[in-house]
Amino acid sequence: MTEFPEEPIYRQLARIGKALSNPVRLRLLDVLDERERTVEELAEKAGVALKNTSAQLQQLHAAHLVTSRRDGTRVYYRVAGEQVSRFLGRFQEFAHERLADLRDAVSEHLDSVAGVTADELAARLDDPDTVIVDVRSAAAYAEGHVPGAVSVPLSELRHHLADLPEDAEIVAYCGGPYCVVSPKAVRLLRERGLRARPLEGGLTGWRRSGRPLSAATTRGRREP
Repeated sequence: MTEFPEEPIYRQLARIGKALSNPVRLRLLDVLDERERTVEELAEKAGVALKNTSAQLQQLHAAHLVTSRRDGTRVYYRVAGEQVSRFLGRFQEFAHERLADLRDAVSEHLDSVAGVTADELAARLDDPDTVIVDVRSAAAYAEGHVPGAVSVPLSELRHHLADLPEDAEIVAYCGGPYCVVSPKAVRLLRERGLRARPLEGGLTGWRRSGRPLSAATTRGRREP
């Protein structure tokens, strides 16, 4: 029996809340927001068991937060549009403002170095004293990156420290909002005496702010 006249409306609204109430589903959404993936690729990247990944995708699909396409025998999943991507960004920002426990968890997971916001970096894209370094894989860089960024995967960073100018500030970024790769890169750069900060939210945060990506099939390098 309906308890109040608007109950059917709120029941539908609750479908989104239910879809976001599971940490595994939130993790899958962040990974899918980087790029589309098969369920197998998604499970491997997210670090979630394949069977669980498939079950959680069904919940996200039912709430229209993810969509899919078939290519031969393979099915690819992705977030259902830019509106979903931006909503997820706002949701995480709101939760970060409201929950001290979340802020503590993020601080424990990531280094405490203050990051560069997407707005700040956008204003510095043409600044010769700012070097943007993409520390993801070369393949991920080729699919899309911050305009003007150079590709230096974390595994190669030690070998290219001499290529980075000592008088510039280096902004390093990786993939998702809680990725630990760019904080590791920043720590290494600072240990070598370079000025460096991470990009808040990584590439996902940049995209969720409405900024464009550049794509390339070759890796950019900044001349020393």
